[in-house]
Amino acid sequence: MLRLIFRCLLPILLPATLAAQSPRLIEKAELVPAQDQWLMPGDRLQVRVLALPGARVSMLNGRPLAEMSPALVQGQRGVYQISYVVQPGDTLFGRPLKISLTAPDGRRDSLLTRHTVRFLDPHQPQLARTRGPLAYLNYGLGEDRLGGAKFGYLDSLVQLHLTGRVGNQYRVRLAENQTAWVPQEVVRLLPPGGLLPPALTGSWSVSGDEQFDYVRVPLPERLPYRSQLLPEPTRLVIDVFGATSNTNWITQRAGLRAIGDVYYEQPQADVFRLVIPLQHRHSWGYSVGYQGKVLIVRVRRPPEQLRLRGLTIAVDAGHGGSNPGATGATGAREKDLTLAIARQLQASLQKQGATVLMTREADVSVDNADRILRLRQALPHLLVSIHVNSAGSPEVQGTATFYRYVAFRPLSRAIYDELLKTGLKPWGNVGAFNFGLNGPTEYPNALVETAFISNPDDERRLIDPAFQRQLAERIAAGLKQFLKDARQPGLRGWLKRRAALN
Repeated sequence: MLRLIFRCLLPILLPATLAAQSPRLIEKAELVPAQDQWLMPGDRLQVRVLALPGARVSMLNGRPLAEMSPALVQGQRGVYQISYVVQPGDTLFGRPLKISLTAPDGRRDSLLTRHTVRFLDPHQPQLARTRGPLAYLNYGLGEDRLGGAKFGYLDSLVQLHLTGRVGNQYRVRLAENQTAWVPQEVVRLLPPGGLLPPALTGSWSVSGDEQFDYVRVPLPERLPYRSQLLPEPTRLVIDVFGATSNTNWITQRAGLRAIGDVYYEQPQADVFRLVIPLQHRHSWGYSVGYQGKVLIVRVRRPPEQLRLRGLTIAVDAGHGGSNPGATGATGAREKDLTLAIARQLQASLQKQGATVLMTREADVSVDNADRILRLRQALPHLLVSIHVNSAGSPEVQGTATFYRYVAFRPLSRAIYDELLKTGLKPWGNVGAFNFGLNGPTEYPNALVETAFISNPDDERRLIDPAFQRQLAERIAAGLKQFLKDARQPGLRGWLKRRAALN
């Protein structure tokens, strides 16, 4: 009886068994880039498939993929690609993409991509709000060990219009033909169906108190912005995205010490630009944020006395605890060297009358985000972050300083010039450095890569306590030189120099 049943089922089971044993005709199907994606009409959906050569491969209801010449794909056969422009009316709701194949002999196969695709409806904007104290935008999707290149930091609860997604980054529409990217972890999605009403600026005011000068601009919504601090002449330029001027007057009160005569521009219909000239040669920091729906720019005034005595200097010893940093051939660790140099610098600055704020005073782990938040709260006059460098080649050596914002370059340059007096080889004064502690705008800051622990000569000097003390003294001398330079005339002096040249 069992034998009879088996004979009856054999014609049914055999094709399925053979099919399970047959090789797949589609070996691989992936999105490019290989991440979950949200796309709008006009965006490109790019797909690459590795499959049986000479077949017909398609997606989205028969749209064909082109088989690539092996000469174009490193000699590999059976590579199919498409760069499809998403059309209005295309629908795909966050699902994997189905790839279909028909072989020359009629065999068929299909495979789903590992990542999902969602086509956004432009008639239903997807809005979000920033969250947390360190929300930020990136220029693009590039990454390295320092993260993506940052467009700028934002306050919390800023409304963003999302128009795409690649992996864990959302694309943000800032203005016509201007976009940025925001990490998923610093935004909260809002329910679909939100409105994007016109955002008109109100009339604004400029005033000051004992420490700061303020610019206040009322807006109907917390809109995204970008700030730039520019030199020669020193001025703060802030673009508010999605805003159009309805400013009919600017009330500028007496007693301002940091801000000159402010004005605005409308470089395009949905970008409102504040231009804030500063009265001094060097900027002492600023912040941009919201109080309710009023954009507030807070510009710090220079210290009463431009000397170390009476100033608060933050000294950051890089790494620490579970983060040892680089290690030299002798076993010397960056976290130990930076702390030793930082303590020497602390002693030198205190001897000269400065108050020193240390981000760590022992071999403990302190997250960079926690350091930034603490420093923002404490608001030092200056910050120096101390590190030692490392390279893949032991031949590379020398000292370097780093800054992010061009207006803070004078601080890093003053320190760099002094460090060269130690006899270390010059490696450079590096700008646009995308390091976390160089990110805050509230105070001038510089990062010091004292020397290369990967170079035998530099390492020998770094582990010498006498040389550590010499490094600290040179950094302190650089701070003094920066303060001396800051005594030079600011905006008014620059205007006089320009008039003389003309």
